[in-house]
Amino acid sequence: MQVSFFYVFGVVGGIFSMLALALQRKHLLSCLLSLEALTLSWFVFLFGESCMQNFESFSVLVFITLAACEASLGLAILVSLIRTHGNDYVFNFNSQKC
Repeated sequence: MQVSFFYVFGVVGGIFSMLALALQRKHLLSCLLSLEALTLSWFVFLFGESCMQNFESFSVLVFITLAACEASLGLAILVSLIRTHGNDYVFNFNSQKC
């Protein structure tokens, strides 16, 4: 069985993005960027998996559409938090104020 480049790239990208999320939790923007990298690596993984299994890639197109919507919502939340709090430090956010 031959392993696809997209499959390996998706797994390695997912591991590195989870490592970045675990290590860089100071700013909300860095957390959102690492989550976006994790979503894109999942997309690459699913694309490689669908190429290996000869599936139609309609589900991958739906997934990338939902990932784009998730990224835009994350950016909107980031902008609203910066307008209300003045910065994007995670330790300044109180769950009762947001």
